[in-house]
Amino acid sequence: MPTYAIQAIAKSNALKSLATALSLVVGLLTALPAAQAQLASTQEALSEMSIGSPDAPVTLHEYSSLTCPHCADFHTGVLPDIKKNYVDTGKVRIVFHDFPLDNLAFAAAMIARCAGPKRHFELYDRLFHTQSNWARSDKPRDALVAIARFSGLTSDDVTACLNNNDLAQSIQLSAQNSQDLYDIKSTPTFIMDGKTVVGGLSYDDFSDLLDKSLKAKGAN
Repeated sequence: MPTYAIQAIAKSNALKSLATALSLVVGLLTALPAAQAQLASTQEALSEMSIGSPDAPVTLHEYSSLTCPHCADFHTGVLPDIKKNYVDTGKVRIVFHDFPLDNLAFAAAMIARCAGPKRHFELYDRLFHTQSNWARSDKPRDALVAIARFSGLTSDDVTACLNNNDLAQSIQLSAQNSQDLYDIKSTPTFIMDGKTVVGGLSYDDFSDLLDKSLKAKGAN
């Protein structure tokens, strides 16, 4: 089963260095003046990012990194069918958690959250669909800004977002807590009914797991 093994943060204490390392990313992306357009507040940026009814009988938690190719495969090739057949029908709710494996993924996660709850998924989806371009770009700042502009964020917004220490520390802490709680070692990792599912499963594999969980809850 293919997974994207943790390299930059394979050990728990490595996650704690992400906030410091993020300053290198900000420098790489070239500092600019303060943002002119409105960004989501830190509180809005840190709100739960989920799809599906809060009353859905099954909740699936996904931990992913925006530079992880297997995470991109899930979001572009598997998630659309899960959404159509399980989320849109009220059977499943999916909660998305940031688990960045490197500094660029950390920066991208911050930018997606800075777009705010209404624009987050649009930008999040676009980042996964264009991952092979921006994640390998020699000019990551230009690549990320170009993508963020589709969701209404300016170059100044991107810089202001990456300089939001409260947001950076909260993402770092959340990832650390998740690693401690679930012993996450790769992405994507999924938690359903308290059980850990590791790797980029096919739609059929997910369908089987979801159907079994729904049946166990008498909701199939």
